[in-house]
Amino acid sequence: MTSPSTAPAVTALAPETLQSWFKEHQDLVVIDVRSAAEFESMHIRGSYNVPLPLLSEHTDELAARLGSRVVLVCQSGVRAEQARQRLAKAGIDTAYVLTGGAPGFAAAGGDVVKGKDRWDLERQVRLVAGSLVVLGLAGGKFVSPKIRTLAGVIGTGLTFSAATNTCAMGQAISAMPWNKAAKEPTRESAILALPVNTEVNAEAKAS
Repeated sequence: MTSPSTAPAVTALAPETLQSWFKEHQDLVVIDVRSAAEFESMHIRGSYNVPLPLLSEHTDELAARLGSRVVLVCQSGVRAEQARQRLAKAGIDTAYVLTGGAPGFAAAGGDVVKGKDRWDLERQVRLVAGSLVVLGLAGGKFVSPKIRTLAGVIGTGLTFSAATNTCAMGQAISAMPWNKAAKEPTRESAILALPVNTEVNAEAKAS
């Protein structure tokens, strides 16, 4: 049995619960850690876009502005979980990861803002990885057996990605021109634009 001191404070949050929180809690901050292009395509109304690389670079500064009711959102939950782990190391151990991400919230009838349709980053990763595996197998049969190693390399990379909960391919694809928004978030426009929690201000003045 897990003791209270070691029990995880962070839990998954159902889309229906988030909908009720929007109505009940003024201190709620929803952070979408997807790319700016994905955010433009569709996002939860009232959420803030802080892409995972930007959050990783300014984790401590972001954590200093957050209160106790933080919800992290991505496409499926993978990147949001990575963000949760980084914030936990910075002292925010009461964040929630939205189950099903932004699409799950929309499917549950949540209020979302829609823009230009784009393939989400995770779908692009699956396409590229699958295409490279097929290319490796076909090349190994019709060109040279050595090309089959490409499929093995991709398989190894995906296994490492799952084990470490990271995705180098995703990071590389996110830097492609078609995944760039007209206006990319910066420290000033994303981190510093977040409202500072009143409790944080009170503690700062008290100290």
